[in-house]
Amino acid sequence: MFRAVIRRAMRWRRSTRRALREWGLVLDLLALTLALATTVCGYRVVRYEGALGDNRALAIRTPSNESFDAGIEFTVAEALRREALRRGGLTLVESPSAADVVLSGRVLPIQTIARSVSSVVLTLEYEVTLRLELTARTRGGRKVVLDPESLRETERYLASANVEVTRKNWQEALRLLASTIANRVYDDLYAGLTP
Repeated sequence: MFRAVIRRAMRWRRSTRRALREWGLVLDLLALTLALATTVCGYRVVRYEGALGDNRALAIRTPSNESFDAGIEFTVAEALRREALRRGGLTLVESPSAADVVLSGRVLPIQTIARSVSSVVLTLEYEVTLRLELTARTRGGRKVVLDPESLRETERYLASANVEVTRKNWQEALRLLASTIANRVYDDLYAGLTP
């Protein structure tokens, strides 16, 4: 009885080792196929350091606010600065005269409209649209083209019977919009600056 149990355990151990070796080969082949497929398709790791030619310093001027919503220009400027720090490649400087690239512009009027309504609660959901006009210029005066469509974004947010909660939701939606647009701005900026 005891010998039979030991024999079964030994057979199970051998079959388990064999199965693990086979799965190891399958996983190795899968990893190799994935690596080959991504390199053949053109995917690569993006390195911003040194990829932007002589452009090393970036100054972000706080955009002018042409909307009736006080403080939104600071939210946009903060999102642009945060994205610059996150990506690297360009060093943020305060003075436009010390910068190789200067990003400036304006916040256009913000549109907020009701999107879903109820006969009981009235407005359930609002939609806010943030539009910017930004320009980027190099030290030599060359204008870097930023796609106008990437400077506009819309987000929905929930309404509440509590006005303060609705206001907070609106502010959070605007922060999200500013962050999304900042991401797109840097995509356009880096594509335009790459030699």
